Amino acid sequence: MTLSVTNTLTGDREEFSADDEVLLYVCGLTVSDDPHLGHARLWFHADVLHRWLAYRGYDVRHVENVTDVNEKITARVGEREAWTGEADVAETFTAEVFESMRGLNLLRAEVYPRVSEHVPEIVELVERLVEAGYAYESNGSVYFDVTEFPEYGKLSNQDVEELEAQGEPDERSEKRNPADFALWKADGVSETAVREHAKHDHGAETPKGQTWDSPWGEGRPGWHVECSAMSTTHLGETLDIHMGGRDLVFPHHENEIAQSEAASGETFARYWLHCGLLSMEGEKMSSSIGNFWTVPDALEELGVNVLRTFYAGAAYRSEQALTDETVAEAEERWDRLSRTYDRAVAAVDSVDARAKVTDEDLREAVAATREEFERAMDDDLNLREATAALLDLTDAVNRHVDAVETADEAEGADDADALSGYDYRGLREAVEAFEKLGGDVLGLQFGAAGAEAGGEVELAEELVELVLDLRESAREAGEYERADELRDALEAVGVTVEDSSEGPTYRFE
Repeated sequence: MTLSVTNTLTGDREEFSADDEVLLYVCGLTVSDDPHLGHARLWFHADVLHRWLAYRGYDVRHVENVTDVNEKITARVGEREAWTGEADVAETFTAEVFESMRGLNLLRAEVYPRVSEHVPEIVELVERLVEAGYAYESNGSVYFDVTEFPEYGKLSNQDVEELEAQGEPDERSEKRNPADFALWKADGVSETAVREHAKHDHGAETPKGQTWDSPWGEGRPGWHVECSAMSTTHLGETLDIHMGGRDLVFPHHENEIAQSEAASGETFARYWLHCGLLSMEGEKMSSSIGNFWTVPDALEELGVNVLRTFYAGAAYRSEQALTDETVAEAEERWDRLSRTYDRAVAAVDSVDARAKVTDEDLREAVAATREEFERAMDDDLNLREATAALLDLTDAVNRHVDAVETADEAEGADDADALSGYDYRGLREAVEAFEKLGGDVLGLQFGAAGAEAGGEVELAEELVELVLDLRESAREAGEYERADELRDALEAVGVTVEDSSEGPTYRFE
């Protein structure tokens, strides 16, 4: 069977096709607050998509951006003593995002580009759009003219003539059409935008955020153009899959298509996959509403395996509710999987596992599990049915182990009817099915790897690697003083960093 996905661009279920390499771009988080389980739902489904494509033999180039330039970030400047500028706020929450991603056992993306690193590419893209007649300058800002792109609205199925105004109210007098959107904004963040998103009183001096020089004067990039510049910089002009939350279909993804295709003349993305939202207490989980559960807090209370099992309980394209009942179901499912895996491992590694014992029911169950799991995953990533296939395997494994244990315990058992030991081959195949399907594809951590704390050494290594990632980003951005501070901080806690042509290495002293 071939993987099929629901493509938002066409509204149809389509058979997925690609060359050996799949170019996957995921709209990442605006780092203005603590990452919560609503954000993590997209991360999980993008991670499983990455894992399944790899399982099917594709080389996946996964890029996921970090939006570290945004009015919501600027609005938090001064909220903490250390937050003296937009970059300070962004760095704090970027670190939390990376730590949460590692805690959720996500595969690492090829790169996590940040807006602040890609301003030259953004300016270049805006220049191309202006030169081609798709964009225009107005009072130092640059806007995309939606009437110049005939296919505008094809993702969200909206008519340009019926669209409401985009952007802030103070932009309207500068634009040719109400639906035009900003590619470059003159000066810094407006006081209106800061007040709208502020969680504290800034006093007399309202922060303006970072600005950069451009052909149109000092300013900042618009939100939508950022993703176009970052994705095409690292993956080229045409993506295989663009993934994001359903709330980004319009205007963000619609605008990405318009500006990207207007600049290149090529299809921007062949498949658009959108995740449904996570609700809590009957409303969309949201930092602005306040009804959210942070990823670190949820990991501490539930553990990574229960969280991943919870997310696997609903299709990526559907909405999902976080309730006591749905969490309890995830806990029960993970308990069944983990207990059965441990039981299968103990049996296959015991002296009672035999080379010449055959349980055809067990072996058929393993084959059926693989077949059903693969069928479900190819069916638009039907994770609930894929998980159900693994749960069916738990029943077969437990029946086999129970039969052997019952035979061993029964006095005067009829040797002709009783199993004389475990079916080594059948159990080995069952263990491999749990590890490859549940582990490699669903990202569950069985056995010793499933210890929720992860071990002090493993956690320390992940934190060191996170700091080194931040240090490398600082060096690439020319922020050498900040890079030296991060290296000194590691050395202060006993981690020696050595730089080489192949990148930094470290050791614990």
